[in-house]
Order: sequence, then C-alpha cells, then structure tokens
Amino acid sequence: MRSFQSPATFDPVPGAIVAVLRAIDRASGAEALYRDQLPQLLEALRERARIESVTASSAIEGVVVEPNRVAGLVGGRTHRFRDRNEKEFAGYRAALDYLNQDDAGGLSVGLLLHLHRLLFQYADGQGGNFNTQDNLVTDRAADGTRTVRFEPVSARETPRYVEELVTRTQAKLARDGAHPLLVASAFALDLLCIHPFADGNGRVTRLITSYLLGETGYGVGRYVSIEALIYGTKDDYYSALSRSTNGWFDDGNHTLWPWAGYLLDQVATAYARFEARVAAGISPGTKQGRVRDFVLLHGPATFRIEDIRSALPGITDQTIRLVLHELRDAGQIVSDGAGRASRWRRT
Repeated sequence: MRSFQSPATFDPVPGAIVAVLRAIDRASGAEALYRDQLPQLLEALRERARIESVTASSAIEGVVVEPNRVAGLVGGRTHRFRDRNEKEFAGYRAALDYLNQDDAGGLSVGLLLHLHRLLFQYADGQGGNFNTQDNLVTDRAADGTRTVRFEPVSARETPRYVEELVTRTQAKLARDGAHPLLVASAFALDLLCIHPFADGNGRVTRLITSYLLGETGYGVGRYVSIEALIYGTKDDYYSALSRSTNGWFDDGNHTLWPWAGYLLDQVATAYARFEARVAAGISPGTKQGRVRDFVLLHGPATFRIEDIRSALPGITDQTIRLVLHELRDAGQIVSDGAGRASRWRRT
C-alpha cells in the first residue's frame, strides 16, 4: 500500500512509459471488435492461453509436471495426483478458472484469500490464510548459498496492510486519478512486498494482476498468456522487482517505474502477439498456407514450434513441421538447435 501513499508514485510518468501506455490503449480497442466477429477463433486462443498460463506461472516457482500430464491436469480430468507439484498445478488451474468466470467478484481481501485457498486445495488444505509467522524473502545462488532480498511485513501487521492496499487500490481506480495499468502495477508490487502468504505469493499476485488488467479493460491476457511472457523473461522480471522493491520498506522511498515498465512491456508484447495470431487465424487458404503466412509475415523473427501452435490452434505438429522443412530447404528460415529447445528464425 506504500505505493499509494505518495502522489509522486504516479506523477510524473516517464516518457518511455507514456509511449507504451499509448500503444497499449490503441491495441486494446480491437479486443471488443474481435470478440463480436471471431468468437470461435478467440475461444481457441483462450484455451491455449489458459494452458500456457497454468504451465508458465507454476514453472516460475519450480512447479513442473510431465508434459503428457498437462492436458489432463488443466482439463480437470486427472484427479489422482502423483506428487505435490501436480496438486499445486491443478490448484492454479482451479484459481485461474475461478477468475475467468463471468462474475468472480471485485477486488477484495476475500478474493485474495479465496485464490490462495484454491491454489493449495489439493496440496495440503492450508491455503486461504495469511502468514502466522514472520519470514524472509531470499535469493539462492548457483552454489546454493542464500542471501536475504528483503524482510516482508510482519505476520501481525499483514492483515492491516492487505486491507489498506485493497482499499487504496479501489479508491485510486474509482477516482480515475491514474492510468489503470499503473494502478495494477503498483498493486502487484505492494502485494509482493507485503508477502502475505507462507507460500504462493508470486502465483496469487500474477493471477490477480491479470484479473485486474481484464477488469479495467485490458483483457489480452485471456488470449495471450502474460504469465508465459513473464516466464520467458524471468531474469528481467526479478531484476525489475528488485529495483522497485529497493526502498519500499523505508517509508515508501522507492520507485514504481522499473517494475511498471517491465510489466507494461509484457502487456504490449501480448497485444502484438494477439494481433499476429488473429491475423494468422483468419488467413485464407490451406492449413499449410496459414502456417507459411504466420512464419513469413505475422510471427516473430525468431520463434519456436510452440509459438505456431499457440497462434494456429487446430493445426497438427506434422503439418507445422512439414512447412518448416519446406521453408528451410528454400532458404527462408534456419534452425538454431535441435529437439524441444530448438528455435527457428527467418533469413
């Protein structure tokens, strides 16, 4: 809540962030249009983003499951879990699905606790409660040594801090005194600094951040997983958080901009990918032609097979690989690496 205690947190906004906000605002206008005109395509993109969000946000915290188990766990068809990772993976799916329903309720302390309860409902049944003991947030180096990143709010003060954070966020959004994406950024930063739970703080924060974006008119996370974008840039994610966290515990003597800039860049990237995937999805012609158009015209210059799968739901891996090999033989793309980690790039 300390980000909301000083007007200087939101003003003046750096020019680079103003530019990103303008780009996002322009892109967000197409969402409603596509929802009306392309419901089937968007539903396919939404399901793919759902899978990616559960997988990526869990993986950021080291919660990884076997690839052949993902579909059953995300689809809710698997009820016999092999280990704790699968239980927490299924819990994230349940929490995400709760937020994706038509009326998940507005931002509240109760919503945060409920998401935490859902996250750990299969694991130990201890979710849905704030910290009962003080803790430390640490970083672990490659050699196994740990250093203290910061000391969160005490367990005794946590309920008051969370309540004040929610109240100040609601008021800031209602007054329309700052861009809602900046308000969502500040909320996420403060919640992570308060660190209200014994476990699951990052996952709950990513869930509620995507929810806040959608509630304020920026619903691209439903169709392009922002969690997956964060996972792909997680070093930058932690670096930005560290720079904005510095000084937060000294009476709010910190800056929001490193973290806000990082988060807004991911939102802008999500909108760019959304536009590319819609363009690829409505391209006329055969399935091979749609893959070819995406690779050569719409997709990023460097990409993985997973990017094509996400952009073109319903097209088989066999068709994708056939087109890639044809384009490679024609000298239009080259492959870097082999196997699951391989990347392709246009020449």
